[in-house]
Amino acid sequence: MLAGHFATAILAKQRAPGAHFGYYLAASQLPDLLWLTFGLLGLEPTQPDNVMNVSLDTMQVDMTYSHDLLPMLGWIVLTVLAGRALFGSWRPGWFGGILVVVHTLTDNIAGHPHNVFGPETHAVGTGLYQSAPYLAVAIEAVFLVGIMVWILRNDAKAGVRRSRATYRAWAAVFVGGVAFMFSSADLTMVELLGIEPVAALSGSTLPMLAMTYLLMSGALLWAMAQPTMPRNTPR
Repeated sequence: MLAGHFATAILAKQRAPGAHFGYYLAASQLPDLLWLTFGLLGLEPTQPDNVMNVSLDTMQVDMTYSHDLLPMLGWIVLTVLAGRALFGSWRPGWFGGILVVVHTLTDNIAGHPHNVFGPETHAVGTGLYQSAPYLAVAIEAVFLVGIMVWILRNDAKAGVRRSRATYRAWAAVFVGGVAFMFSSADLTMVELLGIEPVAALSGSTLPMLAMTYLLMSGALLWAMAQPTMPRNTPR
């Protein structure tokens, strides 16, 4: 899951506004940020290493330290403590921890295979990215719509209206994110475009994924920084 995780950060900011949105954004994507970091350090290898050969059902990932159940318990505790330390209140920390929990649950429902701790231990995830990638993307789309409806209802109850620029940025990130996942469910870039992989892009998978996360995060940070206004104020 990609766009769905990002949307949960907006919901957390609504429910516990005392923390910076960037904290919630990082918490919502923490396991993936750890995976990208560990992968670039060589601790969690990801294949294929050429981004042109990657699709959801062919990607093989080692997420032992970033996503497996036992390490996740530690990351959840650290997220809660970080929120408490950064913002002087337990409430942001609890919501940050909840975001990591939600990330874990949704990944186990529709994502890569995960285990208790290491590939030789009991599996705790469905591994739908490999076995049924289009179903996994459909689950993300349903989850994302549910979260966005919840966010918009919270805004309506609070009498908040956001700028058109904010809604456009949200649409670009969330619709674009789901479309990206759908297009790469079981087809690689090589298969989609009918071309040969470029040898110079060897080792490009993790850097390109990291760039995708950065661009989506930057767009949402910008969108959330746009001014809001009461609903009865004319545009």
